Amino acid sequence: MTYLLTNTQFLKHETGQHPETPDRLRAILGHPGFQKLAERCTVIHGPWTPVDATVLQMVHDPAMVELARRIATQGGGRLDMDTVCSEHSFDIARATTACAFDAIDHVMSGPDRQAFCVVRPPGHHATPHESMGFCLFNTIALAARYAQRQHRIDRVLIIDWDVHHGNGTQDVFYDDPSVYFFSTHRYPFYPGTGKSDETGTGNGLGYTLNLPLKFGLTRTDFLSTFRSGLIKAAHKCKPQLILISAGFDAHHADPVGSLSLEAEDFKSFTQSVAEIAAVHTQGRIVSLLEGGYHLQWLPECVNAHLEGMLDAQN
Repeated sequence: MTYLLTNTQFLKHETGQHPETPDRLRAILGHPGFQKLAERCTVIHGPWTPVDATVLQMVHDPAMVELARRIATQGGGRLDMDTVCSEHSFDIARATTACAFDAIDHVMSGPDRQAFCVVRPPGHHATPHESMGFCLFNTIALAARYAQRQHRIDRVLIIDWDVHHGNGTQDVFYDDPSVYFFSTHRYPFYPGTGKSDETGTGNGLGYTLNLPLKFGLTRTDFLSTFRSGLIKAAHKCKPQLILISAGFDAHHADPVGSLSLEAEDFKSFTQSVAEIAAVHTQGRIVSLLEGGYHLQWLPECVNAHLEGMLDAQN
């Protein structure tokens, strides 16, 4: 089975008129297909107590954390032109981190080896110094550091298939060979990073793999590119744990991103990752929801991903 972690507390991150809305979570949780798949999962409902603000300093500057806390305390505002921080957002972003840590603990102790966190806000654009791109804090980077420190994991592979490049995650680990960052993303596109020659620096040189994709490529080429890059990343990294930044805005109908994908393609992505995990990580995968903004198609994409995780357990 697969651990499924979510809670309605994540609706409390209010964004007003914004693509990253609580309705995203409502659409997923209320979808009949998702509810049926949840019956096959080990569901962990939470709620999660927010991690202490000092925990965020594993990845982020204290001044960045303090800015989000102060704006939330004042009733909310913007951390950048795209990133809304409402009254409860600071607490909810820290609860999202706690949820990710809980997922790590569960897949490391078993009996299930996979977990999917249906959470918000997303995180992969948040850099060590700045909240940006709808993201307050970089949840997946924090999860990787937690796995290393709490469970003595030496090698983590982060896979990011969101349509937007995970610039924040890349920045955190760019000089760190213990965390391999692999990203497929639309390019040129927001946030302007993720060129193929961005491969790491210092001791981390060769531990970042960016596969920028042009608008208009075929689904077949997308899936082939993803799989070849995944094999290359796993061969180099030999991971003990795989983390997925699971964005679904590469779906062809997505209003914010969009490439060529159909919902079922995310099942294919997931199956490819599960095959790699079976070889390297004893099946251990933790997936975190990132982007995906079409309220009809987002649940379908999520369902395909979750179905792929569940099928890998059979």
